Amino acid sequence: MNNSTISKLLATDSSLAALALRIPAGIIFAAHGAQKLFGAFGGYGLEGTGQWMASIGLEPGYLMALAAGSAEFFGGIALLLGLLVRPAAAVLAITMLVAILAVHAGNGLFMANNGYEFGLALLAMSVTLAIRGAGSISADQLISTKLSQ
Repeated sequence: MNNSTISKLLATDSSLAALALRIPAGIIFAAHGAQKLFGAFGGYGLEGTGQWMASIGLEPGYLMALAAGSAEFFGGIALLLGLLVRPAAAVLAITMLVAILAVHAGNGLFMANNGYEFGLALLAMSVTLAIRGAGSISADQLISTKLSQ
């Protein structure tokens, strides 16, 4: 990978707007991923999450739980650090799209009915970060600045 490709991947502006999205989204994604991977915060861990995913038709359940949990946990950490935000946010957007379509769409909009409103909000945050980049106070901005010198 040459510097031009890396620069495009890390490109961002100096706005604080992305930071305002990155921090809460990163916390939420990392926590949900920790539930799936490690059973933290009252989650079911890989085994329990995998069994549930298999029960709703997402097979193989364990692998799907590993993929979703890893995307959420490591993607959330990436958002918090502001590191590789564009690719991390793109993977998180796909993860949210799958969650909305496979789990929540049939329940309507509202969270009270296990609907898709929360997933939709996280999808919108992820898509925005994939388009805009990490913004200021991010590892991406720091690396990008160093590469351009």
